[in-house]
Amino acid sequence: DLFIIRANGLTLCFQDWNVTWYTAHPDLTQCFQHTVLVWFPCFYLWVCAPFYCLYLRFYDNGRISLSSLCCAKTQTDRNTLCPQILAVLVIHLERLRGFRSSIFLFLFWTLAVICSLVPLRANIQTIIDEVCAFPNPCPVEDASFLSKVLFWWYGRLVVKGYRSPLQAEDLWSLREEDTSEKIICDLEKEWAKQWAKMQHALNGTQALGYKLSEQTQLLRKLHKEQISGFCLLRTLAKNFGPYFLTGTLCLVIQDAFMFSIPQVLSLLLGFVRDEDAPLWKGYLFAFLMFLLSCLQSLFNHQYMYTCFSVGMRVKTAVMGLVYRKSLVINSAARRTCTVGEIVNLVSADTQKLMDFVVYFNAVWVAPIEIALCLFFLWQRLGPSALAGIATVILIFPLNGFIAKMRSKLQVQMKYMDGRIKLMNEILSGIKILKFYAWENAFRERVLGYREKELNALKKSQILYSISIASFNSSTFLIAFAMFGVYVLIDEKHVLDAQKVFVSMALINILKAPLSQLPFAMSTTMQAVVSLKRLGKFLCQDELKLDSVERAPYHPGECISLSLFSDFALTYNSLLRGSLVAVVGHVGSGKSSLLSAMLGEMEKKSGHVTVSGSVAYVPQQAWIQNATLKDNILFGHERKDSWYQSVLEACALLPDLGILPARDATEIGEKGLNLSGGQKQRVSLARAVYRKADIYLLDDPLSAVDAHVGQHIFEKVIGPNGVLKNKTRILVTHGLSFLPQADLILVMEDGEITEMGSYAELLSRKNTFADFVKAFSVCERKESATHRDMGSASIQTMEAISDTEQEQDQEEVGRLTHADKAHTGRVKLEMYVEYFRTIGLAFIIPIIFLYAFQQAASLAYNYWLSLWADEPVVNGTQVDTDLKLGVFGALGFAQGIAIFGTTVAISLGGIIASRHLHLELLNNVLHSPMSFFESTPSGNLLNRFSKEIDAIDCMIPDGLKMMLGYVFKLLEVCIIVLMATPFAGVIILPLTLLYAFIQSFYVATSCQLRRLESVSRSPIYTHFNETVQGAGVIRAFGEQSRFILLANSRVDHNQTSYFPRFVATRWLAVNLEFLGNLLVLAAAILSVMGRATLSPGIVGLAVSHSLQVTGILSWIVRAWTDVENNIVSVERVKEYAETTKEAPWTIEDSPLPSDWPKSGSIGFQEYGLQYRRGLDWALKEISLSVNEREKVGIVGRTGAGKSSLALGIFRILEAAKGKIFIDGINIAEIGLHQLRSRITIIPQDPVLFSGSLRMNLDPFDGYTDEEVWRALELAHLKNFVSGLPDKLNHECSEGGENLSLGQRQLVCLARALLRKTKILVLDEATAAVDLETDNLIQSTIRTQFEDCTVLTIAHRLNTIMDYTRVIVMDRGHITEMDSPNNLISQRGQFYQMCREAGLV
Repeated sequence: DLFIIRANGLTLCFQDWNVTWYTAHPDLTQCFQHTVLVWFPCFYLWVCAPFYCLYLRFYDNGRISLSSLCCAKTQTDRNTLCPQILAVLVIHLERLRGFRSSIFLFLFWTLAVICSLVPLRANIQTIIDEVCAFPNPCPVEDASFLSKVLFWWYGRLVVKGYRSPLQAEDLWSLREEDTSEKIICDLEKEWAKQWAKMQHALNGTQALGYKLSEQTQLLRKLHKEQISGFCLLRTLAKNFGPYFLTGTLCLVIQDAFMFSIPQVLSLLLGFVRDEDAPLWKGYLFAFLMFLLSCLQSLFNHQYMYTCFSVGMRVKTAVMGLVYRKSLVINSAARRTCTVGEIVNLVSADTQKLMDFVVYFNAVWVAPIEIALCLFFLWQRLGPSALAGIATVILIFPLNGFIAKMRSKLQVQMKYMDGRIKLMNEILSGIKILKFYAWENAFRERVLGYREKELNALKKSQILYSISIASFNSSTFLIAFAMFGVYVLIDEKHVLDAQKVFVSMALINILKAPLSQLPFAMSTTMQAVVSLKRLGKFLCQDELKLDSVERAPYHPGECISLSLFSDFALTYNSLLRGSLVAVVGHVGSGKSSLLSAMLGEMEKKSGHVTVSGSVAYVPQQAWIQNATLKDNILFGHERKDSWYQSVLEACALLPDLGILPARDATEIGEKGLNLSGGQKQRVSLARAVYRKADIYLLDDPLSAVDAHVGQHIFEKVIGPNGVLKNKTRILVTHGLSFLPQADLILVMEDGEITEMGSYAELLSRKNTFADFVKAFSVCERKESATHRDMGSASIQTMEAISDTEQEQDQEEVGRLTHADKAHTGRVKLEMYVEYFRTIGLAFIIPIIFLYAFQQAASLAYNYWLSLWADEPVVNGTQVDTDLKLGVFGALGFAQGIAIFGTTVAISLGGIIASRHLHLELLNNVLHSPMSFFESTPSGNLLNRFSKEIDAIDCMIPDGLKMMLGYVFKLLEVCIIVLMATPFAGVIILPLTLLYAFIQSFYVATSCQLRRLESVSRSPIYTHFNETVQGAGVIRAFGEQSRFILLANSRVDHNQTSYFPRFVATRWLAVNLEFLGNLLVLAAAILSVMGRATLSPGIVGLAVSHSLQVTGILSWIVRAWTDVENNIVSVERVKEYAETTKEAPWTIEDSPLPSDWPKSGSIGFQEYGLQYRRGLDWALKEISLSVNEREKVGIVGRTGAGKSSLALGIFRILEAAKGKIFIDGINIAEIGLHQLRSRITIIPQDPVLFSGSLRMNLDPFDGYTDEEVWRALELAHLKNFVSGLPDKLNHECSEGGENLSLGQRQLVCLARALLRKTKILVLDEATAAVDLETDNLIQSTIRTQFEDCTVLTIAHRLNTIMDYTRVIVMDRGHITEMDSPNNLISQRGQFYQMCREAGLV
């Protein structure tokens, strides 16, 4: 047996048919390449060489001299050494025997070359694969040690970004250890282990066979949620901990260097004071200080680099876990987490974890640093150091109190949320605002919120200014307290240069941990909350895989079910190829039955077996933001003939004619630019294209027109449709399809009460017979009411096919325009624009205050150096009280100036943001309807929230920081120049070099930030989409494809995030090296001039130069923040250039106040186009409507019915021709003057959050009596008077707390309140119940009797008594007459009435 196994192994080694033959890329096995191909030429050589040597012995052609070519031939390859030696010997033997050419060796070399071609091809292929996998590899992989430490490997990207704006393709591929696949693969294993341990621990507490009470179960669930957060932390720590610890080690080493610097400064000042000390010691101390500063800088940035790398991996890991979880979470758990909450987990909570990684070490390092600072200060000043601690203890509660006050003022956020919510509603209902001319009312509401928001922001900023002033003055306050106590408690206490400037250096070190500690603590607390939230989500119950048994495909039985879930269902099996209809009243459990077959329900008992693949069409179609084609193919390969037959069967071919780029048209989020019927047909086409074995169809025909439904049933679902050999389970309300079903299941309260064929069930005269009776009455009434295209949705869709074929299909098909990253540096005019809005009156005092603040700082520091140089007489210094007084006065003056500057900048920022927000709001509200269709609401909301927030807070904060540090740098340069004027020679080139490095960095950093923010939104869009369509994705088994998609989007975002944080490190290392050169210059010049310089001035110069490294980094960081955020001004100003609609009012228009008096309408050769390049939606319409006439407008989808209404309201401007109302050309009056004098009852009843009265009359133009009268006529009086707040009843967003019918009646009440002479009624195609519909129709007939009424009709029975009916087709009027005449003419209208069952 062993021999056989070995023989088989050997065969596999030499010949694996899967590698060599059954493959698209044939290759020889590695074993074959490394043995046979190497040995074969050698074997030939060894076997034939003896015979050849024998031949040479008998033939001698004389000797050939040794040449360089001969030597070159004899170089050997060590891999095949023996054969090569043999070949060399043969060459020499041939030379000796006079042979110039040799067929024997020629064959050997030929064989050797041929045999090496296969490994050569394999090697080339490997290199190509590596290059393809990582086309632009990250240079850190191959960088030298020095390059890694100094971040030189990053330089090439900075230069590239400086030369031309960076594009996404310029960025490096992620390193393998940073990719989602690698991180999540490792993490999932670890999380599974931890999860199993936790489950085991929890289950261990439960005694076997002991049933837990509900309370205990709840407690256990809470306990599980509590510990799952820590379980997640442990998982992350195991995976990323070791790398994070290397960073922590760098931090500890950096701290050691940081505390060494003041000690060396002390030695240097001692050297300056001691005139006898040898000069070499001074140089040694100067170089030592430079070296320690450089090392501190390097270790600090290695630590930060490690932290950001870990943070980035944590973000990828958590996003991956949440995404995978969202695909397996069960429906009960799904109901507890909204889509927003899940997206929030991957946006806000991952960000908090990243911050936690960066600041966590500060929690334990900061207290140690503070203790060390105080220890060294105690060494210098004795117990007086405690006065410094007391000051710190006083400053912190003050800041804590201010923070508390500011958090109370967070109502600013409440107003901001209110404003954004209102903006969201305005953008969602913009069409209604334009129809009713309500823009001004809502503009005032937005500005009301904005004013309150800015007032709260103003108070908050004044408090923040106190906080900044106290923090920035903390160095002075601590020094003042310590030095004051030190000199006052004992007159023998003398302040010399060593004590003063070493203490100042230590106080500057103390500031960092003092500011970091509270921030680190709050970050840690936030991270703990985020971990709990993430843990809670990750430990939600998952779908149980055993709910449905998946059996392989076999003929015969297809789905077998027995008692499960909440169904009393004991039916055995559904046969393959049968059509099963499921019927029942609303809420009887029809959809739940399909969910149970998909394994989406919790199984209580029994079993479900499904054999074969499944395709599912949900009740509410789920459409991806992708092209129509991608939505149908859904990840499968396109097979043209089958694809065309699917489009034809699902009645999508007519729609392709309407769509601008046919099937390459991009579909907006949630199928934004498709009607309900189109969405349902696309959803059905996706399932049909699959060629699955079983089809679960959840009422796909309810959203489509009756004739379209009939077509789909015949072509797809019915006995002769494309799915005739498949098992189809169809949930339906359409009775006409039931006779053709093989089996009907009747459901009631989650039970299958009856089953059988149509004839059998009718003959039983049970529930089913009653059901048929009840529904057939409605169906006759409603047959004309079914709906397909929401034709009033003014989308580009209604325009007919594209004429300009040469236009790029993709461009035509693109509906929405994603936010693009701006390129290059921010234009100078943006800064000018921003400062112009603030005004010179503010800017000049700000500059003056900054200059005064820094002059005070310079004065008190110089005063300290004079004090330190004061000679000691009898062991004391004179006038210490006066010196302390002057020192204190200068310091406090500086503090007051800091407060003044920060308040002034904040107020200036508020003035600018008020102006910019108002401009943005006006620009958006004045935009035409086409603008809102092509601009995703997300882009606009982003402008109103994130960009305005950046202008409110970020830009002023960045300016405060930048100006503060620029003036601080000036102060340092002045001090160094005062001490050693010769330093100017070094400061000037350093400044130029600094400006040079900084300009490189800012260009690259801004572009990286833009790229990163642009690549972030697709992640959230994809998450959003996946969570909503998880059921469909699972049904089609597409989880792995979606996981790969999510991975690629996260990785794409990280490719721009990684270079962004490395850019900061590259800059800091380079700048801090420049700063350290200044320290070296100041120290060496002090050593050289010690004869003329006093210790006080040296101490002042060197201790200030030590601050330069930090100052330089902060300036660039602040500058970059300002530049990154000034982009917000650019983005807000963007909409100033877009096209605007006509003016709202025209001042001197000759419009009578009671216009329109009669209500007559005339169209003169009127033409309409949706966009240039698209066909005419209306073509040369000429028509006159007399006063008090009632006209119905009918036509199929895309006929141009709604376009007529849009033209009357000038939502779309005429491309040619005119419209006259009462003889006045409507193009010559203002839009509001037109729209406020005519009324529309729109198709979708849109309500806004606010009181019911505001929804009826936002301008408060009517009395309460008039409003109540309108409500009474709209049959709403009883309902409203029954509400506790009556007219002030709060409507929720979109009017969700009213039923659809009630919302429709509110729209009717609006029309009754305005009571204009012209009413346009766009009939509701949504499922308004017949009762509401009848109420609306009867009210319109009585109340608008003396008005002109135009009805865009979907239910033909409502217009049969109108004076005229206009039939439209493809933008033309094809028929126009009274309904009876049109029926007798037997034309298009007659056909439509016949389909609707009215004739």
